[in-house]
Amino acid sequence: MLAYVFWHRAAPGTDSYEAPLVAFHAALRAHPPTGFRSSRAFRLDRAPWLDGDGPPYEDWYLVESWAALGTLNTAAVSGARALPHDAVAALAREGQGGVYAPLHGAEPVAGEVSWGPKPPGMSYVEFHAQLGGRPAWQRQMTLGPAPEYVVEQPGLDWPAVVVRREQLG
Repeated sequence: MLAYVFWHRAAPGTDSYEAPLVAFHAALRAHPPTGFRSSRAFRLDRAPWLDGDGPPYEDWYLVESWAALGTLNTAAVSGARALPHDAVAALAREGQGGVYAPLHGAEPVAGEVSWGPKPPGMSYVEFHAQLGGRPAWQRQMTLGPAPEYVVEQPGLDWPAVVVRREQLG
């Protein structure tokens, strides 16, 4: 399983951004492309790696494989998903993303999560052991300055940014 995570903000002066965002995710779930597992959108209290002002948003698109990620990329903007996608895309401003793989399986959830790099001087094996089975995702590919890890249960002693996310829809 892989997740495409996309951070974005609404364009200045946009009054209604969340409703079209939720409608796009609903259209994607109603008309899932091959290999698509699920999606969800969160409003964040902050995302320091994303430029701009206004509330940041974080979308998660879970797929079965790298091939399914390519299928999602094409399908998200076509068919029954095209109009809902275009409606929210027209209201968006800054955006960037990354592709993540689960270390310890879990669906992304609302609440506090920690985003950050592997601690300096620590091997990947040591850091993964320090996670102790906490639900976590590791970046596989970056499409902007995306953080290296997200840990779904904060409280780990590491150089991370704690972000509060609220699920939409």
